[in-house]
Amino acid sequence: MAIKFGTDGWRGVIGEDYNLDNVRFCAQGAANYLKDRGLAPRGLVVGYDTRLRSEEFAAAVAEVSAANGITTMLGDKPAPTPAIAYNVVALDAGGGVIITASHNPAQWNGFKYKPDYGGSASPEVVEALEAHIAEVEASGQVERLGLAEAEAKGLLEYVDPEPRYLGHIATLVDLAAIRRSGLRVVVDSMFGAGAGYLAKLLSGGATVVDEIRAERDPSFPGMAQPEPIAQNLAPLAATVIEQEASVGLATDGDADRLGVVDERGHFVSTLHIFALLCFYQLEVLKRSGPLVRSVTMTSMVDRLGEIYDVPVTETPVGFKHLGPVMMAQDALMAGEESGGYAVRGSIPERDGILSGVMLLDLMVRTEKPLSELLDDLTAKVGPHHYDRWDLEFDPARRAAIQKRVTEAQPRTLAGRRVEAIDSKDGQKFVLEGGYWALVRFSGTEPLLRIYVEGPSLDEVEGLLSATRAIAGV
Repeated sequence: MAIKFGTDGWRGVIGEDYNLDNVRFCAQGAANYLKDRGLAPRGLVVGYDTRLRSEEFAAAVAEVSAANGITTMLGDKPAPTPAIAYNVVALDAGGGVIITASHNPAQWNGFKYKPDYGGSASPEVVEALEAHIAEVEASGQVERLGLAEAEAKGLLEYVDPEPRYLGHIATLVDLAAIRRSGLRVVVDSMFGAGAGYLAKLLSGGATVVDEIRAERDPSFPGMAQPEPIAQNLAPLAATVIEQEASVGLATDGDADRLGVVDERGHFVSTLHIFALLCFYQLEVLKRSGPLVRSVTMTSMVDRLGEIYDVPVTETPVGFKHLGPVMMAQDALMAGEESGGYAVRGSIPERDGILSGVMLLDLMVRTEKPLSELLDDLTAKVGPHHYDRWDLEFDPARRAAIQKRVTEAQPRTLAGRRVEAIDSKDGQKFVLEGGYWALVRFSGTEPLLRIYVEGPSLDEVEGLLSATRAIAGV
């Protein structure tokens, strides 16, 4: 099979296309890439999440890397993707590999590559990696060295990625103030790699942290996939209400995404959270700089850019696009609709844990509950509501669906005028008032996604139906 990277890395079904042989092909390709770019002497960091057999797959990567003479730093336990990515930078490694399928269903696993800057691999890096992997697949030649022998030869070191990462977070946010604040925070790690991290950051003062679904369970019971979206966070919402908590924070399977429930148990959209985090940086911390958002992220960011006189850049979906722009512009923040946000001063990569801590810092500094902060945001940028439909389709119809969508030239959608059509990633219908609807195929799953932002929930529903009719799904 031809191994191809999607929005962030290569993913497959465990025991089918995702197996030890293919993981070793990827590892050999990564090793060849490091050697080709002169990065091999700096070593490779390898980490993994809580999914089925993730340790085994990570060990296979380390065996291949070490056999290629590359000093390999293998995580000693499951860890969040942002923690591993930060360790790539902190250890000045040539790159990093993370065994994770992030938010995908339980039967999936994946292979993410992180360049030396700790972010998602850019399209240029992905292209080079895929070429090296294809050569390995064609030749079948993979070097391997047992872990014990690699360690004895000084080519393998076991590392704990947690302390460096937690220490880094402490330099970015006033943790002492959050600990003193007396907030009651419920954390839902969704059985994933983020378990325990927020509790360690926030505990030790008047603030109370209650954790749910913090144990490791690769089956991710009670949810279709460990994605921190409304339908998966009923236990978090119920616990927030039961505990009379200040807020609920959820991280996905590898903790690079954040989902939030306010003090009333209401899910807060990822678009509102990113807009709040931008507001926090611009208004509360009095910082300035460009903002970067994906095509699926809120136009509230554009309004904030106008208010605070900072530029806003739109990119295709995925931090492989957002990250490089963020670095090039020294952007203040970058964010995408999935719940992935990055901030200047950290790695140019999604970080659900840091994002959650920053949201708490906003609440502490303003002395306002999340619901009131959302009201303040609406008063500043106007009403914005959002929803997304994920639609399964017959793969044989993909080309026909693509043709229907790309040829569509509607003058209105659900009664709202279409002012422009943008095709940088899917088909985006830009509507009057700064609202929008977008149709695009998922980069990691066999789904057609329809995204809509409008001024009311009723209009969002109408826009979703009208856009679906265009796609014919």
